[in-house]
Amino acid sequence: MNNASFGHYVIAYHGCDVEVGSSVVENELDLEPSKNPYDWLGDGIYFFEGDLERARRFAEQAARFPERRLSSKPIVLPYAIGAIIHLGHCLDLSTQRGVDEFSTAYEDLVKGMGPDQELPINKCASASDQDYILHNLDRAVINFVHGKRMKNGDKPYDTVRGFFRQGDAVMPTSAFGRLSHVQIAVRNKECILGYFHPRSPDNDPFMGLSRIPPLPYKKKKLRASGKC
Repeated sequence: MNNASFGHYVIAYHGCDVEVGSSVVENELDLEPSKNPYDWLGDGIYFFEGDLERARRFAEQAARFPERRLSSKPIVLPYAIGAIIHLGHCLDLSTQRGVDEFSTAYEDLVKGMGPDQELPINKCASASDQDYILHNLDRAVINFVHGKRMKNGDKPYDTVRGFFRQGDAVMPTSAFGRLSHVQIAVRNKECILGYFHPRSPDNDPFMGLSRIPPLPYKKKKLRASGKC
């Protein structure tokens, strides 16, 4: 058995510039795989699973700090688009099997090193970064997993999925980080079934149906006096 997930569909979001997002939704532009040396899930098109707000915040950060090159294209007006994704053959790093394959790949990568070679390392992006957000080593190991599967003739992974704890703890000793999220890196673009514009918040999403309805009792009709 392997660590793959089959048949799962998810809604995910991609932070980008509003013009790029609109062009993608209108099928005028394709998103390109990210190949930054710090991409923690390896090469692919990145999405935040089920988290529109997190995707928007990413776009806002990319627009605010262009020197960090968080996005492949400059973001002037932050936006986020939605996507329906079929995970297909997925390397799911939120599962034990996924973590085991990742761990084995790291060990194999170390064993194959020559005396004059060294692995990249995960690094901090700034003095305040405690998450080692530049995931150079993680990316190298994930891409090694893909290369190893291709070399062995194994079925390639369509997507990679992982949970990332990020940011300060919500409260002291908490395991929950303020910027924690689930991300997906799509390698096979056929797994992206379609894009859409997320709807704006509605003042009354229940369309008036959230009010407590009257009880379904009818008043009895009083019979008039006299013969039936």
